[in-house]
Amino acid sequence: MNQPPHRIVVLGGGTAGWMAACLIAHRWGPHGTLVKVVESPDIGIIGVGEGSTPQLKAMFDTLGIAESEWMPACHATYKNGIAFHGWSHRQGFESYFHPFPTQLDQYTAPHFFLHTRARRTGRDVWAHPDRFFLPARLAAETRAPIAPPNFPFNIGYGYHFDATLVGQFLRTHATTKLAVTHVLRTVRSVRLASEGTVAALVCDDGEEFTGDFFVDCSGFRSAILQEALGEPFQSFSSNLFNDRAVAMPTPNEGGPLLCETRATTLSAGWAWRIPLTNRTGNGYVYSSAHKTEDQAEAELRAHLGAGDHDPPARHLKMKVGRVARSLVNNCLGVGLAQGFIEPLEATALHIVEATVEGFIEAFEDENLTDTAMTKFNQAIAARYEGIRDYIVAHYRFNTRADSDYWRANAANQNLSDSLKAVMTCWFQGGDLSAEIATQNIARYYPSLSWHCLMAGYGTFPDDAKLKPPDRDLAIADMAQIERFVGGCAQNFPAHGAAIAALAI
Repeated sequence: MNQPPHRIVVLGGGTAGWMAACLIAHRWGPHGTLVKVVESPDIGIIGVGEGSTPQLKAMFDTLGIAESEWMPACHATYKNGIAFHGWSHRQGFESYFHPFPTQLDQYTAPHFFLHTRARRTGRDVWAHPDRFFLPARLAAETRAPIAPPNFPFNIGYGYHFDATLVGQFLRTHATTKLAVTHVLRTVRSVRLASEGTVAALVCDDGEEFTGDFFVDCSGFRSAILQEALGEPFQSFSSNLFNDRAVAMPTPNEGGPLLCETRATTLSAGWAWRIPLTNRTGNGYVYSSAHKTEDQAEAELRAHLGAGDHDPPARHLKMKVGRVARSLVNNCLGVGLAQGFIEPLEATALHIVEATVEGFIEAFEDENLTDTAMTKFNQAIAARYEGIRDYIVAHYRFNTRADSDYWRANAANQNLSDSLKAVMTCWFQGGDLSAEIATQNIARYYPSLSWHCLMAGYGTFPDDAKLKPPDRDLAIADMAQIERFVGGCAQNFPAHGAAIAALAI
């Protein structure tokens, strides 16, 4: 492999900064790389999302950190997927579950795909996704996605957690296990070399931190990438309207510990519900063009049945979009400094991990030649665009039509050619899996996710127009599918018991 940079300086801590520091130090520390994190004591953590995709497990596995080590410390719970409520008003499709992938999908997904295509082409068959997939059953029965040793299938899952505590945990791991240096200082400016590369971070007292390579994790400010290097920001506001959030934790209500994220529509956006071991995380992601902060807070309090002032609310502004390039000269933007897509599918930390690991791979393989940097930047930009399209589809397919906000989303024509092709394929009864493969976008969201989204909304012909399926159509026996899924679910423990076992 190519010799990595000797001195790497990370500007900013938080979850993104400490993820970057851990991954880089874990990989390159044994080769002599020194990693330093310069973190301001005056800047708080954004922490909009407290959920993850399955990729976060891969990061902890890479770092050799067991769930029993980090999950109790961060009040973490398991996540089977996301339950969407109220995105469609069509009878029978008022809610659906977006599952994480499992090896069992090979036995049920082909039946689901066939049923959705049959219903799209006018056959009266069952095509709601929830009965076909194990994670939906596990979530409904509040079972953890932790298979016993005798269960021979891999089960993908994510987590819910306190984002601030995860950042603190990774900081401790980085400084005690990976020899990362942590400096609490306020950086006021960035000094550039004559050729335009970053030479040093300049603190408020004039002290400088020099390095060979810099990682910008300074949040929405993007102090190195956007402010100092002038990298332009490309807004997604034309097709993702939400730019604000209000967060409001509440006590746990008792009863079984949920193992799903819930995304419930409100009048100008959606509310999240995330179960932790010590509380429930709640929030409202909304459009400031349709709601003021006071209106949004009042609507969230009404949704939660909370009082006018207790619990306290935290208001956040979101800058939705991405920089043109994440890697510029000797600086890599990571996290909010490189971009942000609203937290509907909990992709923020996924992008952090993909960016850092992609950078490490590109450096080792090609030593960041101009060609390699262009290839890397194109890959990260494509990931943002692919994730954005999937998020946009949630809004474009909604059938609420009971507020200006939802009507504007349903009428939005600011769609990428990729998303238009996916929509055309679906509505014309085409092979959606083939379309996704042709576009090479399954690396962002697989065919199963797209099928669950559009089928979960009930985007099919009117029931009155459906006819019985032809006799030669290989329709699945839904009772058999449910026996299979339900039987598999019996192997998994109650969520609360699985969480308790982590502390033993």
